[in-house]
Amino acid sequence: MPSNRRLLEPDFADDLDRARKGDDDAFARLVAPLRGQLHAHCYRMLGSVHDADDALQDALVRAWLGLGGYQSRGSLRAWLFTVATRTCLDLIAARGRRALPIDLGPASDAAAIAEQPRNDVAWLEPYPDVVYERRETVELAFVAALQHLPGNQRAALLLFEVLGFTAAEIAEIMATTAGSVNSALARARRTLAEKVPPAAQQPTLRRIGDERIREIVAAYATALEHGDAAALVALLTEDVTWSMPPLPSWYHGLPAVTDFAVRLPPSTCGSWRHLATFANAQPAIACYRRPDPEGPHTAWSLNVLTLRADRIAEITSFLDPALFARFDLPMRL
Repeated sequence: MPSNRRLLEPDFADDLDRARKGDDDAFARLVAPLRGQLHAHCYRMLGSVHDADDALQDALVRAWLGLGGYQSRGSLRAWLFTVATRTCLDLIAARGRRALPIDLGPASDAAAIAEQPRNDVAWLEPYPDVVYERRETVELAFVAALQHLPGNQRAALLLFEVLGFTAAEIAEIMATTAGSVNSALARARRTLAEKVPPAAQQPTLRRIGDERIREIVAAYATALEHGDAAALVALLTEDVTWSMPPLPSWYHGLPAVTDFAVRLPPSTCGSWRHLATFANAQPAIACYRRPDPEGPHTAWSLNVLTLRADRIAEITSFLDPALFARFDLPMRL
């Protein structure tokens, strides 16, 4: 993590001086070590890769234009996160929060036939796999739970719990008081205690091991490709949850999920192929569909899996081919 000692380094001081004089390459070098952390912070705040892209770009423009106001005796990291956080809070106020089908209403008891997608909802999006110090902070359940917090609570929690800023530093970032920050933290923690599963995915995945995870992913993909509902159901926990944004219906429990898998088997939708990947630091599967006998399999959905022991406890199928490019996945096979 960059510290104030870096301010004494000749290269940093030289780049800072050059950036203040309008050298955009020097500014890019200053920002580069923090760019990944800043983007992940924007994603956690906003629940969308596309919104995070917009926020980071806007924040860096603001930082570039306001670099003359940065005081060299302070931490560049703190200053950049101040700009990024305030940018995200502006976007939250303008765009509202992201959601998953589970946030819209109760689970469906049976398969919803010929259901239409809801395009009036800002849906949560998956995040490409990253090398990050605390991978549990980009897990899907954690990011989804954050969206239930007001912007100030979301920012305070992330700045304190994830990024390690003090209450006094957060108060300065958010232009408020340390007392207000502590109050926001307390309320945010209560909400997250109700929304986030007690066990994070990262310890679970370590216990399962890479080889077994690959076996589960391969078995899931094979069941889908063969349209084998029984094989698919055998991989699931009794209390499994399956949602498919932008479709509003979601299913909870083995009976409802089994009904969905049997009444709407993948085999009725044409031929399928799959690629294994990772999203939100969790195993994921990119699904490619070919509705007709001729032609390629084209991008269809990105399925993020949540595991418990050696079973799948949750499937979130993002039916948005536009996401594939962000995951460096081909659009057709």
